[in-house]
Amino acid sequence: MDLRDFVDTLLRFESVARAEAPAQQWVKNRLHDFGFDTHEWTADPARLAEHPSFPDDPDDIDAANRPSVAGVVEFGDPDAGRTLVLNGHVDVVPADRELWTHDPFVPDWDDDAGTVSARGAADMKAGLAACVFAALDLRDAVEAGHLDLDGRVVVESVVGEEEGGIGAAAAALDTPYPFERDAALVAEPTRLKPVVATEGSVMKRLRLTGRTAHAASRWRGVDVIEKFEAIRGAFFDLESERTDAVTHPLFDYPIPWPVCVGRVEAGTWASSVAGTLTAEWRLGVAPGETVAAVESAFEERLARVVADDEWLSAHPPVFERFSVQFEPAEIDADEPVVESLRGALRADGRDDEPVGVTYGADSRHYVEAGIPTVLFGPGDIDQAHFPDETVEWEEVGVARDVIRETATRFLQSR
Repeated sequence: MDLRDFVDTLLRFESVARAEAPAQQWVKNRLHDFGFDTHEWTADPARLAEHPSFPDDPDDIDAANRPSVAGVVEFGDPDAGRTLVLNGHVDVVPADRELWTHDPFVPDWDDDAGTVSARGAADMKAGLAACVFAALDLRDAVEAGHLDLDGRVVVESVVGEEEGGIGAAAAALDTPYPFERDAALVAEPTRLKPVVATEGSVMKRLRLTGRTAHAASRWRGVDVIEKFEAIRGAFFDLESERTDAVTHPLFDYPIPWPVCVGRVEAGTWASSVAGTLTAEWRLGVAPGETVAAVESAFEERLARVVADDEWLSAHPPVFERFSVQFEPAEIDADEPVVESLRGALRADGRDDEPVGVTYGADSRHYVEAGIPTVLFGPGDIDQAHFPDETVEWEEVGVARDVIRETATRFLQSR
């Protein structure tokens, strides 16, 4: 099986949340067939509930029948060398089939354009496959006598990344391996750029109460949508203030710490004044900040709006966390794994300048566990969660080569 066959088959699994097991069994079988020593683990909801990224109630964390798997290849005296983890997640977000031009789980290969389109093509099954074949290439080079190495490479296929990193967090909290891990590379779609800083986010749900009234006499009601618009404006004012006040050299974006209200539900009837509203927010957290501090800033801004509004003062909004939280993560550009990746990129004639990204990733769990972790992979984050999600096939091949060279340099540099 070659890289293209591997990717083609993996993309055909509809491995959305809580349905990853068939894909993971296939990946584990392939790793075994390729000669890796395989490992498997399932997250303990009680352990994850102790982690700030996840809900406090273990019953709110669905980890049953959601295995993460890994393959290990060892070189020379593995305990005398370093261990590098190559990580990818197999879970994908659901696809709205009506918005796609083809079945999202039947890969559409355009050989003329040099692309493949399917759910998970960019985010991030192609990157996971590049890790698998980079490790195989390294093993082949050692077995052929072209390289003399000590150490290990671990290829992980984890679950639940889109839900806060269920598989990676479990691996970081309680290692599934009988050896230490020195560094990791997560093959998110970075357009072949080395990413050393990832933004965090806090998820908040806002609930407002107004007063319903018949549309024919709407002046008797209290329109909760008007109250929401005042809060929404205040939050975006704070976003603008934070853009100016919170700076980071790696985040040259128009809005580096975005505020997004991704879901709003209000009212119960078209001819009634809306009396209830629920809005769900994602608030960006800069590297160097904490989720708690950013959360507090928005709660304070909400309190100002409430204090200036007689109705809201008498009917206080509820503003609480929901879902999962992402702490930001950052490592120094002079970490050996970053230097190894940058050297591999330079050797391939590519830009090696480290960057930061406005999204979160599983890397933060490893960084929190003391394992320096860099993001690098094929594809563009702009394709993630997008209809007709596409990755350029040439980038997948380049990622494979660069990751192999990164692993080589990292193991040799001890």
